[in-house]
Amino acid sequence: MEVPNPQDAVDSNRQAWNDSARHHRDTPEWQALLASVAQTDFSCLDDTLRALLEQVGVEGKDVVQLGCNNGRESLSLFALGARRVTGVDQSAAFLEQARVLNARSPFDAQFIEADIHRLPAELDGRFDVALITIGVLNWMPDIGVFLRHVARVLRPGGHLVIYETHPFLEMLDPEAEDPFRVATSYFRQEPFVQEEPIVYAGKVEQKTAPSYWFVHTLGAIFSGAIGAGLTIAHFKEYPHSNREELYDRYEGQTAQVPMCFTLVADKR
Repeated sequence: MEVPNPQDAVDSNRQAWNDSARHHRDTPEWQALLASVAQTDFSCLDDTLRALLEQVGVEGKDVVQLGCNNGRESLSLFALGARRVTGVDQSAAFLEQARVLNARSPFDAQFIEADIHRLPAELDGRFDVALITIGVLNWMPDIGVFLRHVARVLRPGGHLVIYETHPFLEMLDPEAEDPFRVATSYFRQEPFVQEEPIVYAGKVEQKTAPSYWFVHTLGAIFSGAIGAGLTIAHFKEYPHSNREELYDRYEGQTAQVPMCFTLVADKR
């Protein structure tokens, strides 16, 4: 399949996520989320991300989550003492879910629909912390452009916090006959393309708009942050998975691979 230009890829990814939203809502996990989000101490953040955010400090701060999906992580930031929380996503269908959760929460986040590859000027300089979690960076055709937009929304002294899947995992195919055999290059240039709904477990046999998953090396991510005028303050790799359960098979190996990472970059 011919790879479209970057903006067409972004537009197709937006449509693919909108096409996929109902499959995420038709799950027991959604029903459980509706109940739990009403609690004042609600949080779906794992221990790694929670500890990092406590270290960076979000109490009393204005925080934006870029690529907030259904808003569950954005609403979790209030349990850490965030003063104001804004979630930004390009999928109107997932933001509808975020607003449903927001209505049940004792807190009130703001949710904005925007092309997160080109963030609106109204967000410039408004936030102390910008948060990016699993499955955001790989939807960006140009990681450098994206991170320059991210840097713009931070105040001087603000922090970008990233908790993402490790690009090493893109070399492996957990559904292959030999899931431990290197299946693709770490330096892959072309995106992975999918034409079924984007779900976290199993597959849905239904035609959707193509989605384009771009591979970015650690070097590209570091260079993008530095090129955006940010200073790397923290970087750590971990042997646990923070993505689909299929990848759990790579945990606990004698020859352990890196599975996710955290990064903090500061704006001077």
